[in-house]
Amino acid sequence: MTRLQILPKASPDARARRVLPSLLLTALLAAPFAPALAQVSIVNPGAPGEDSRELSADEAVRIAASRYSAADVQFMQDMIPHHHQALEMAALVGERTNSPALIDAAGRIEASQRDEIGFMQQWLAARGERVPDPQAHSAMHTSHEMAGMASAAEMAALAKAEGPDFERQFLQLMINHHAGALKMVEELLEQSGSAYDPTLLEFVNDVSNDQAAEIERMTALLATVSSDPRTGLAAGFRDAEEAIAHLRLVASLPKPAGFFDPENPAGLPLEPVDEDEDDEEKDEEKDAEALAKQQRDRAFERFKGESTGKARSGLLSFANTDMAFSNDVLVVGNYHGFNAYRLGTDGVPALVSSVVCPGGQGDVSIVGDLLLMSAQETRGRLDCGLQGVIEDVSAERFRGLRVFDISDLARPKQVGAIQTCRGSHTHSVVSSDDERIVVYNSGTSSVREQDELERCVDELAGDGSR
Repeated sequence: MTRLQILPKASPDARARRVLPSLLLTALLAAPFAPALAQVSIVNPGAPGEDSRELSADEAVRIAASRYSAADVQFMQDMIPHHHQALEMAALVGERTNSPALIDAAGRIEASQRDEIGFMQQWLAARGERVPDPQAHSAMHTSHEMAGMASAAEMAALAKAEGPDFERQFLQLMINHHAGALKMVEELLEQSGSAYDPTLLEFVNDVSNDQAAEIERMTALLATVSSDPRTGLAAGFRDAEEAIAHLRLVASLPKPAGFFDPENPAGLPLEPVDEDEDDEEKDEEKDAEALAKQQRDRAFERFKGESTGKARSGLLSFANTDMAFSNDVLVVGNYHGFNAYRLGTDGVPALVSSVVCPGGQGDVSIVGDLLLMSAQETRGRLDCGLQGVIEDVSAERFRGLRVFDISDLARPKQVGAIQTCRGSHTHSVVSSDDERIVVYNSGTSSVREQDELERCVDELAGDGSR
């Protein structure tokens, strides 16, 4: 509550007495600017028991000013010899390979790294900081392994190599070297107060972007000179190229029909479509090869989760999970159900039947003519229906162990369903005889509602109604 106080009219003398303190207060507020008080010492205490030291005003504000930090200086001093080693490696290229692509890569590295060394030297000198000798590897304060620096032995081996052997060594060392630079940038930016200098921040970002792009180019180039038979294999859904060493390929079986989405066979997460971007692309003339590359790049971005960030995780609807064998029978479990095979005398499986029974997990075990299959997701239905279950509580929901009769492998039949509180993430058959099968079940999902399965509410730690 605001209180209003009415004072009696003051005499001229009283008003004068009130004005004088006001003038005194104004003088005190202005006092810090007076020359007499400008000599007050600025003290920086030492460690407990140590003497304090005096600081100048400039020294006192330096730590808070957006200038540069000790970490910034260390980064620049470390990066100079780091860049210099890249120049040493690039200088070996001209006499040891005729690869135009590698010569171009070395030229880009030589130009960018030399210019950046000059910038870093000028940046340090302008601030009165020590400018290291580029050839002195002792200037590196981070470990060679962390910074991507090649060892003396690796540099000697590179200098002796020629042709494809040199190309492989150069690319492998330089990719690792550039990755080390990215690591150094990352460590700098993790330091509090670092890279506040706008010029330095721009330089650091340029180093990161340029070297990341160079790593991508060199990785693609390495694929063309690698001796690994898997390098450069063409991708494909049904016709992907293959390579094998010290093994014999007996058979390669693709997922059967009904167990993959033809429109998204890789099962990548889907992203919202940017209609404006889509219209722009339609207006542009692109040949088939460029469009195919763009689609591959976008698919890979989705796979790595590096595109819009709005994509949902990919469904495991058609993921294979487990295999069970019994004599010449092979059953492959899947989130979508299971596939049953007969093994021929040559060991090659032949598909006999595909059983669609969604419910998640799909870990399988065979006991005689019975197949046990784990189901854990809340969408699973007792009748193996495809429509799922959307209600919080439903008598149609199934989570637990399904039991199938596979005596007729061509037409398996569900003959039992053991409901559990948390479903079945996996299971193991402990023992079996003619009268009973003992199974260890592991369920890791949420506890289902009590109204759905009464015995599922417990007071043990970690349990709940959901």
